[in-house]
Amino acid sequence: MRNIEIKDKSEIEEIIKSTKVCHVAVVDDNMPYVFPMNFGYENNVLYLHSAPIGRKIDIMKKNNSVSISMEKDSELYFQHVDVACSYAMKFRSVILFGKISFISENDEKIRILNIIMNHYTNKSDFKYNKPAIDNVAVMRIDIEHITARKRGYC
Repeated sequence: MRNIEIKDKSEIEEIIKSTKVCHVAVVDDNMPYVFPMNFGYENNVLYLHSAPIGRKIDIMKKNNSVSISMEKDSELYFQHVDVACSYAMKFRSVILFGKISFISENDEKIRILNIIMNHYTNKSDFKYNKPAIDNVAVMRIDIEHITARKRGYC
């Protein structure tokens, strides 16, 4: 079974909207660094939030290029239980490429945090206190390029 490129935008968006964790890849002094994050997605923009300090924040401020991977529907299958080479994974995956920008304006942070919360709760009207908003890093990733693939799913 071979990988098939997904070109249908609605199928790509369905994968993004139904995935719960993305893996963000950045580069720090020519060394890759990958970490899992929660996210929100709306209108071809991916949103992240984090503590305002730490290694990933330092790296993203130094080099705002990112690649983000997400996958779903992973399932092991095989043609013959005793033949190792007959085993493979079914999956659907998306890889995004873009640039990170940091959001500083509090009303925009709240709007984005509601998008992120909606991704997990289907609710988009939350209350936030000022210290919480002041002490969170909110990031916007304008998606420049998307690739998507699937194996074992029509």
